[in-house]
Amino acid sequence: MSQTHLDTPDAEVSTSEALLVEPSRLSPTRRALTTVLRSRELSIFLVLVAVVVLATTKNDSFLFSSDGWRNFLLNPSLLLLLAVGQAAVIITRNVDLSVGSVMALTAYLTGRLFIEQPGIPIVAVLAACLALGAVLGLVNGVLVAYGNVPALVITLGTLYIYRGIMLTWAGSDRINAGDLPREFLRLGTRTVVGVPVLTIIALVVLVAVGYYLHTARGGRELYAIGSDPDAAVLYGLPVRRRLLAAFVLSGALAGLAGALYTARYGTVSSSVGNGIELQAVAAAVIGGIAIFGGSGTVWGAAIGAFLLVTINRALPSLGIEDFWQRAVVGALILGAIVLDRVLAARQARKLAESRDHS
Repeated sequence: MSQTHLDTPDAEVSTSEALLVEPSRLSPTRRALTTVLRSRELSIFLVLVAVVVLATTKNDSFLFSSDGWRNFLLNPSLLLLLAVGQAAVIITRNVDLSVGSVMALTAYLTGRLFIEQPGIPIVAVLAACLALGAVLGLVNGVLVAYGNVPALVITLGTLYIYRGIMLTWAGSDRINAGDLPREFLRLGTRTVVGVPVLTIIALVVLVAVGYYLHTARGGRELYAIGSDPDAAVLYGLPVRRRLLAAFVLSGALAGLAGALYTARYGTVSSSVGNGIELQAVAAAVIGGIAIFGGSGTVWGAAIGAFLLVTINRALPSLGIEDFWQRAVVGALILGAIVLDRVLAARQARKLAESRDHS
């Protein structure tokens, strides 16, 4: 099989190998194009497009009805926020299972603030939810970073603790749309140039976090920690501080998602957020975040969130039973994990071969 070689005289490796072992030998344009074409994100995006096309072919109203396009953009927005925060945690080789309970607490907090403090600014409510989510995330981070207990155990415990606090606080009480200001409820339905405001908020968060992880030193250190935590400690990276930051980010975004949930649906009960933490993990993993840490992007996690929500919406319109809907999502998760291991083994083999040839 023929290989595409670099244009430099001494190049004896393929473009894909150069991208892996010595990316600086490729021109910036060629490097960027090759990275995009070989990315997991592009593959997941193409799957998303295929699902949308198939569902629209079967039922025109899926995308082209009066609410079809709006629902396509709006429905994944809350999961997108959770998936972005989850991605930052998983990149460090951890996981945050408490985000659903954090989301429930801040959703209820939103309603209580509007009831007990009439006329309170919407920005103040959003800030309070962000702050509460950040504090709850900080608790997770402290226990993981300083307690040296696996994040799976810690966040599973806080999932139940935070949910218990929610049940004790709310009891049988229920927040209804009549308890909330109309301007706040409009936040969940308003659009700008056909794009829902909630989607715009989620995309702004996505771009900000994605830019930080890609360009900032702190963001790159999260990848280094996830790739090899022991080596990161020996190298002198601020591992504990970065872990705290990742969990605080995840908690803060879950807090924001709780406030936006209240704006989106107008009602809050004690069951808010049940099971959504697993969807957030699934979106991140399906989107290319390695479950063992160290690789992946929030862009992939965002596409994974869109894919999950779109599949759940598309399969019923195709006449597929609920059991098979769940089976499809499970198959996607298993496929993503297997693919991660295959790609990791292939990358290690190529690195070993390149080292032997040098």
